[in-house]
Amino acid sequence: MTVANEFYALLGRMRYITRWGLMRNTFSENIQEHSHQVAVLAHALALIRRDVLGLPGPDPDRCAVAALYHDASEILTGDLPTPIKYYNPDIKAAYKQVEHVAGERLLTMLPAELAQSYRALVLEEDREVLPTVKAADKLSAYIKCIEEQKAGNTEFDSAAAATMEAMEAMGLPELDWFIANCLEAFALNLDQL
Repeated sequence: MTVANEFYALLGRMRYITRWGLMRNTFSENIQEHSHQVAVLAHALALIRRDVLGLPGPDPDRCAVAALYHDASEILTGDLPTPIKYYNPDIKAAYKQVEHVAGERLLTMLPAELAQSYRALVLEEDREVLPTVKAADKLSAYIKCIEEQKAGNTEFDSAAAATMEAMEAMGLPELDWFIANCLEAFALNLDQL
């Protein structure tokens, strides 16, 4: 039996792909949960840039939608652990190509009339929103580290330090503002919130 238009059904399987595979986790995180959080954070960063800092930048809604699909290719590739993915430039470039091929494959699973509308989202081709989505992705990783550390899991200490260093190196004022004004609350418990 040939099934057409599998794209949406495959997106539903994002919940089965676990992140942080090489780390001992207090609680697991899947790419569906992660993508939702990245969308919320990307939207917030774009709003902060526009409404708090008064800077020009990408549309917050476009950032949120792009973030929802930023890891869509992992439906087909799985989540390659960061130490492997970024071990050297050759592996990084090869994995980017694998992600691109997977993204192209996903696009073939849409009705032809919709594929072009999803292209920039699945292949991360929107250069205007990409820095915001990348910043939100790092921020999401850092928040995961905070949550693990809050649970007493020191396995995430090095990841937290490296992720914070990477965020600081991005030089995005909206990210710096979020770190200075919003990040501390993630270390609080429910009663403190």
